Amino acid sequence: MITTKVFAHRGSAGTHPENTMISFLEAEKVGADGIELDVQLSKDGEVVVIHDEQLDRTTNGKGNVKDYTLQELKSLDASYKFPQSNTSVQIPTLEEVFIMLLNNSMILNIELKNSVFLYPGLEEKVISLIKQYNLQDRIILSSFNHYSLVYCYRLAPDIETAPLYRDGLYMPWVYAKAIHAKAIHPSIKAAPNEIIKASMAAGVAVRPYTINSEEQMRMLFKINCSAIFTDYPQKAISLKNKENGSNKLE
Repeated sequence: MITTKVFAHRGSAGTHPENTMISFLEAEKVGADGIELDVQLSKDGEVVVIHDEQLDRTTNGKGNVKDYTLQELKSLDASYKFPQSNTSVQIPTLEEVFIMLLNNSMILNIELKNSVFLYPGLEEKVISLIKQYNLQDRIILSSFNHYSLVYCYRLAPDIETAPLYRDGLYMPWVYAKAIHAKAIHPSIKAAPNEIIKASMAAGVAVRPYTINSEEQMRMLFKINCSAIFTDYPQKAISLKNKENGSNKLE
């Protein structure tokens, strides 16, 4: 039986505006096991959910996220290429997402976007919010900034961390354990089946990104990869259920 978890990458980003509440609610509706999102700090120090350091691609704003207050960011339209005729789509705060999580049992992967701008205090603010909502057991902290992940571990060793990486690492499960991470989040290009299997055998979960083709989904389901990040959670879940149904018939 396939037990691979399906994480909605920036929500259901293939069908809804990424990193918005409607995208996260769609992921919940289709039965995703978890959600992945990205966080940065506003000019006034609020933890906001948005991927790019610049506003241009996903909103009608211009310039850097860090140069706008929360109120200014909230005034922007975050629907970009999925225009909503009747709904204003805003940049959410992390706290808004936490409130949503209180109504379900989904896992949340929070990517700290602190590689271009370091955002001093981001780790403390995110961890403080996690503890405020008592979500320690349902959160994974990830980042391309591995120094930040080590800092997170020191602040809150009870919250899971997972390094993101794009290029091949030698024995990445050894590296993960060295920085107290319980999982690795590689680009699928840096995660051949042999690496995935060896890592899982060593007790380190593997959650590759971004898996959108049925061919890649099937390949990862076949080896029972720990989880996948996908822009199309409904497609992944339907395929997983179909494959599980076929296995039962054999």
